[in-house]
Amino acid sequence: MNSDPWKTIKLATLCNKIGSGATPRGGKETYHDDGPYALIRSQNVLDFFLSKEGLAYINKDQAMQLNNVEVKEGDILLNITGDSVARVCQVSKELLPARVNQHVSIIRPDVSRLDPEFLKYYLLNPKFKNHMLGLASVGGTRNALTKGMIEDFSIQVPPLPTQNRIAEILSALDDKIELNRQTNATLEAIAQSIFKEWFVDFNFPDATGEMVDSELGMIPKEWRVGKLEEIITNFDRKRVPLSSRERENRKGAFPYYGAASILDYVDDYLFDGVYLLMGEDGTVITEDGKPVLQYVSGKFWVNNHTHVLQGKKPFSTEYVLLQLKNTNVKHIVTGAVQPKINQGNMNELPVVIPDEFTLLSFQDTITPIFSNILDTEQETSILTGIRNNLLPKLLNGEIEV
Repeated sequence: MNSDPWKTIKLATLCNKIGSGATPRGGKETYHDDGPYALIRSQNVLDFFLSKEGLAYINKDQAMQLNNVEVKEGDILLNITGDSVARVCQVSKELLPARVNQHVSIIRPDVSRLDPEFLKYYLLNPKFKNHMLGLASVGGTRNALTKGMIEDFSIQVPPLPTQNRIAEILSALDDKIELNRQTNATLEAIAQSIFKEWFVDFNFPDATGEMVDSELGMIPKEWRVGKLEEIITNFDRKRVPLSSRERENRKGAFPYYGAASILDYVDDYLFDGVYLLMGEDGTVITEDGKPVLQYVSGKFWVNNHTHVLQGKKPFSTEYVLLQLKNTNVKHIVTGAVQPKINQGNMNELPVVIPDEFTLLSFQDTITPIFSNILDTEQETSILTGIRNNLLPKLLNGEIEV
């Protein structure tokens, strides 16, 4: 146990602000694709980092209406409703100026008493996250954390210098993980740009310019329109869901994937290799109607809320990934309460199938890009494992710093 005294203190006494955001008058119809002010929503708050994917923007007048929920650098954001409840991240300067909507709480520590990064990691400690999830599920049909609950959190804190050292150790790992994530995002954007050039604009090597009509519009003469099931192999039958209690009793090093993200780490795996996961239940489409996809590799477990796919020869898994990232699937989503993309509807998705020479030439072009992505992912997996192992030990005072 760390020799410095750790004190148990209510979070309310350690913060200058705890409160949820609000939605501008007019709701989603007033959002913009770009603008002077970001509006952070629960979908942007992921554990450990804030995602810019699907970020909404509002104008100055809307932002002025929400001045009381202005976000500042270093603020801790906590999702307080829905399936993403208890997700935690921290606000960086590059995202400002910004506001948050009503599904996200702003927690602003008094930095003279509580290191904001230390608080972020404290809330992400599995022991405390499970505590938050337990509170959120009590007494209602929708998971929710109230302002009163958050203010009443009992936080065990060491002296400020110890908080700073713990935060520095964990943030050094997270900085490298985030750099890797950004690197892979750039590499994937390059691959998508090449895909669009070849298979959307049809400006591929040796293109003749001869086009024919199809159900998807004009396509090169030697190409055709087929169905997604022609280019994929499906492994859904191998999925095995684990309850939260089962996962709690089976903690380990292998990621456990849900429809949109890693939900946990368990002691065994079902799959080993490179796969494409496509959301089946819950979070299944992005705001622009594209499917929710995860490109994964190595040993992992999958629940029953995401389709498990690989490319069917001669189609690579990477080709399928890029094809689906350019496919609108909104029309095949069913379920009013719980959105779903069932296997039958997924298989029927129309896709453009090029001639084999062009396909193989393209795959040769993008192979080095995805090789780099996988190498970086492997490094990230190692770093994530180190962080996840250190975090509870540091936050429980088991390691002296």
